[in-house]
Formats: sequence, structure tokens, C-alpha cells
Amino acid sequence: MIEILKVLACMPFLLYACYADIKTRRVANEVWVMMFGVGFIFIVYDLMTYGFPYLIRNILSFIFIFAFVYMLFQFGAFGGADAKVLMVISLIIPTYPLITIGSTSLPLDGVPLINLFAFSVFGNSIILTIIVPIGLFLYNLIKNPSESLKRPLYMFIGYITPISKLEKGHFRMIESYSRTKAGIEFKFSRSGTELTSNVISELKGYQKEGKVKDGVWITPGLPFMIPITAGFITAVVFGDLIFYLTIQFMMM
Repeated sequence: MIEILKVLACMPFLLYACYADIKTRRVANEVWVMMFGVGFIFIVYDLMTYGFPYLIRNILSFIFIFAFVYMLFQFGAFGGADAKVLMVISLIIPTYPLITIGSTSLPLDGVPLINLFAFSVFGNSIILTIIVPIGLFLYNLIKNPSESLKRPLYMFIGYITPISKLEKGHFRMIESYSRTKAGIEFKFSRSGTELTSNVISELKGYQKEGKVKDGVWITPGLPFMIPITAGFITAVVFGDLIFYLTIQFMMM
């Protein structure tokens, strides 16, 4: 029962973080402070129930996750909020929650060899993120196949939006553009082009003058809190996707 309560206590904070990440790409530190505050009740309960071994396990879990996410954060592969939520999860649920609902035991795939719940949440989130490029590819293939197939690699990272509908938001153009003697030239840019008011106004001007087509490739900024939340739910219900896929590959 206590394991179910831990999961249920974490869910409102994760869902709110998804909402905040979508709207502003920021999650306030107060969210994680409050999440830890609620989770501290379970930490104290487990400490009183399991004693010193639990404390050692909890500390080791936190140290490992902290070192891991801090390294990713320093390399720019991870956002601050993403790192903090995994650290808080590692304190509240250091190892896999074993939940029984009727005749069903969760996680369905069992506990992986590396019994660090937050680490599995992270691994699952990475696997689930792969769904996004596949979804974009299928969307482009159905929505605008003739134009999309001219830029097959773009199909996995973005989609075409009419210049007339461009707005400032959490997305960027995949390409940069420059004025040449032949007209306006677009080319791929690793950093993309931020859609500022000036850029949008300039593109609309070029479009009205007939210098560019009414459509540019843009890429959405993926709020990583969504894959983390999905990875959390997947870890609770199913287990560790990387561990499962590894076993399946070895059995082939």
C-alpha cells in the first residue's frame, strides 16, 4: 500500500511539471521542494520501518543519480528541472516499488538487475523520446508528402508551417536563410534560427514579394518532462525498457 501512495504522491507534481514545461519550458524549484516535502513523509516511514540499511541504500541511490544527472547537465544534455526531478524521485522511491493489484504484480516485467528506480525512469524516458521522431515522420508523410520527401531527414525533426502562420514560441526554424544574388537561400543549420518578431516579419515580407514559398521547416522544442513522466509511469507498470530490450536481443 505504501508503494502505491508513493507513486500517487509523485504524480500530481510530475503532471504539473509537464504542464509548466509545455507552457514556458521552465519548472519552478518550488515544485521539487514541495514534492520532496510530501515525499519526506515516506522517507521517514521507510527509515523507521527498515532502519539503517534503508538509509544507506537511499544515500547510495541519491549519490549515483546525482552524479549521473549532474554530468549530463554539465554536458548540456539535460535541463536543470529534469535533473532535479530525478534526484527527488531517487530519494522518495530509491528502489523499484513492488505493487500488487488483485492478482497482478507490478512491474509486469519484474525488477531489473540494476534496482535503481530513478535510473530506469531516465532510461525509459530516452527510449520513449524515440516515438517523437517517428510521429513527426508519419505526420509529414501523411500531411505533406510531396514537399516533405524533398527533405527526408527533416521529416524526423520538424514539419512545414506556412509563413503566414508563424508565431513566436518554443520552436525554431531548422534552416538559416540569407539574401543572395539569386534570391533568398535556405540551408540547414545545427542551431536553427530563432523565430523572433524580426525574423517572422522579414519572412512574411519575402513571402509577399514572392521571393520565398509560403512554408518553412520548423522544429518543436520537446519538453523533456513529458518523456520523464511517461518513463516514470512505464517503470511503475512495466519495468525497465532498456533491460527488457537487452534481454530480448540476447535471446534472438
